[in-house]
Amino acid sequence: PWLGAAALLLPLLLIPAALLARRRHGPRTPPLSLLVVAGSGGHTTEILRLLSCLSDSYSPRHYILADSDKMSEAKIYSFEQKRAETFSNSQFTLDRIPRSREVRQSWTSSVVTTVYSMLYSLPLTYKLKPDLILCNGPGTCVPVCICALLLGLLGLKRAIIVYVESICRVETLSLSGKILYYFSDYFIVQWPALKEKYPKSVYLGRIV
Repeated sequence: PWLGAAALLLPLLLIPAALLARRRHGPRTPPLSLLVVAGSGGHTTEILRLLSCLSDSYSPRHYILADSDKMSEAKIYSFEQKRAETFSNSQFTLDRIPRSREVRQSWTSSVVTTVYSMLYSLPLTYKLKPDLILCNGPGTCVPVCICALLLGLLGLKRAIIVYVESICRVETLSLSGKILYYFSDYFIVQWPALKEKYPKSVYLGRIV
């Protein structure tokens, strides 16, 4: 039952009331540009399951993944190929940036690689100018979201950040989650223990 409810609620969470009002009462506007941060392994599988719940109003979809991620690209192309069978006007792009942090990488060197990744992310995020950013925990999402926040502060483009914590995170947040909990517009968790620890979060149960 939670899966069905989440599939209905997630699109509502992704579109703030202000955007809905503008689209409903104002002149006809183009679809919402969606930036999706993919991660290796389970992260990409989960994020694509979330995308399967969304309508064709979320277009184009801009995927960003780490340059060392060898698995996500094939999954994304397969997903988009199937989606094009349903939505003939389906559009997407795929870009790579340097990975901000490898597994078990030291904290000191992580700072350096994250800054390096941000140098690539900033011009790319500015070029794509997404309306929404959807991510679920890969380290790659941190520099991308920080760059989006900077563009918003500079008045260049305001993007809404939706963070969905991975289903495997039952009692503690991922490192990315701990950082973006304070900066995301919507922070979604899939286990009640996380909602108790992090009251700002939105608990929807299992949605992937």
